[in-house]
Amino acid sequence: MNRPPFEVADVIRTAGNSFREQYGSSLTWPQRKVLDAIVRCRTAALGGHRDQCVSCGREAISYNSCRNRHCPKCQAGARDLWLAKRQQELLDVGYYHLVFSVPHELVPLMWQNKRQLFSLLFDASAATLLDVAADPKHLGAELGFLSILHTWGQTLTPHPHIHCVVPGGGLAPDHSRWIAARTSFLLPVKVLSRVFRGKFVAGLRRLFAHGRLRFFGDCIPLAEGKRFASFLRKLYRQDWVVYAKPPFGGPSHVLHYLARYTHRVAISNHRLLSVSASEVCFRWKDYAHGGKQRIMALTSKEFLRRFVQHVLPRGFPRIRYFGWLSNRTRTRMLPLCRTRLNQVPPAEVLSTAASTLWNCPHCHGLMHRIEPLSAAQLFFTDRKEVLTLDSS
Repeated sequence: MNRPPFEVADVIRTAGNSFREQYGSSLTWPQRKVLDAIVRCRTAALGGHRDQCVSCGREAISYNSCRNRHCPKCQAGARDLWLAKRQQELLDVGYYHLVFSVPHELVPLMWQNKRQLFSLLFDASAATLLDVAADPKHLGAELGFLSILHTWGQTLTPHPHIHCVVPGGGLAPDHSRWIAARTSFLLPVKVLSRVFRGKFVAGLRRLFAHGRLRFFGDCIPLAEGKRFASFLRKLYRQDWVVYAKPPFGGPSHVLHYLARYTHRVAISNHRLLSVSASEVCFRWKDYAHGGKQRIMALTSKEFLRRFVQHVLPRGFPRIRYFGWLSNRTRTRMLPLCRTRLNQVPPAEVLSTAASTLWNCPHCHGLMHRIEPLSAAQLFFTDRKEVLTLDSS
């Protein structure tokens, strides 16, 4: 993929100072850290390394990445390493993709309690899948799946939802056999929606009873018990959206599919069309009208305000595993699943160290690192090159 002409880093460079002046008092430490990391990513400020081609001997200097999980430029490498590990865990069965969303009325409260309510979104959606799948009326099996949190819509507005990627079946309650789902159907979405709503509302009630929710601005009235109970009743009367996408193929399809969801950030650099000190234009898909491509223009400060609100709390994992794929049981249960399916483990992938290599632009041989360079070394190297050009 070609390098995009504009980057989120360009927006921060042109409007970051004025944005900090206006919103500085409300920015959290993780949000400030993300802004600083993105603008320094792959620049001399983070240091770098000298690479040499193993074929022609040509040398080149590469700058280090910031490795921040919210940086649009740092996700490709992290995604490839993650997918290489997941390749060893996929089963040769069909997979399903389900999306759990919450009503719009919940968004302000969630944004004031991100850690608590994003965790509840994970737990309620996972418990819903596990409980409904375990019911003999539906599947009667124990599932294992992964869940991915996204908090944004196409225009960077708050839209918290969970993507679940689920194998088409599960283990029998006594683990004696594999129970396969129907080829075009996993679980009834209407049942999932009702159960998900009940579990999430019950979780909200528990958090409120234990004093673990905070209320600010328009949400302050909800701090009063009767008003909060009325708010929960209103939520319970709504239909909650659980969307089941059409099933897709086996392991190779799953890896390609996961690459589109796991390490995404609120907006990619490739969606940016223009950046100036006052305005940012970007593409977005209007899913309400068949995914039609549209263009949105925002002031630079409004763009950054929308972008930083999707920074997750420090240390908060946005990919989690449940059922027999959970971290505690995966090494024991995954081989059992393969045994029940009469499948052999996939071949070992190549060392992830190979993913750090890149090709020489002249002879296409492999470039390898020969020397680390500090920010100070890069400064003097760049300065020396400038002086050499001036003298010539």
